[in-house]
Amino acid sequence: MHLCTPSRFIDLSALLARYGLVLVRVADAPPIPGSYWGEPEAGLIENRVYVRDDTPLHSALHEAAHAICMDDARREILHTDAGGDFAEEDAVCYLQIVLARELGLAPAAMCADMDAWGYTFRLGSALAWFTGDADDARDWLIRHGLIADEGKLTGRCRTGQAGAARSTLRDA
Repeated sequence: MHLCTPSRFIDLSALLARYGLVLVRVADAPPIPGSYWGEPEAGLIENRVYVRDDTPLHSALHEAAHAICMDDARREILHTDAGGDFAEEDAVCYLQIVLARELGLAPAAMCADMDAWGYTFRLGSALAWFTGDADDARDWLIRHGLIADEGKLTGRCRTGQAGAARSTLRDA
């Protein structure tokens, strides 16, 4: 399991800063603020992602991906529970794998950590889903401007309101 160790903190912090997110390191003993799943999982409050040295990297990237994928209105009041629908959750899972590549972690390694934690996908593993069944998640990210057609990160957060993206699609 890849963790948010001190040696990884600088690169992870720089990656999240590209999205206006702040990585906050919490001491080992206190609870992690904004952690939906409890310790040692990452926490999320407004634009801050909270981690400890024992926080799994997939957890930090997942919470960051939630903040990146949500609309402005939800991001403004974000505290612990990111909410969202199934399509957004799939996009979050896909995005965390793409974000991991920016840290030098291959999709297979990130997916193995996701599987070890207990993520479930209908094809049986995160990697099988990512490589063979995630077109809808990828399309969602492209439609919202979070990745380019070739799958590269744009460095942008989703903007507007959830209904605005659907309205734009209907008008097209």
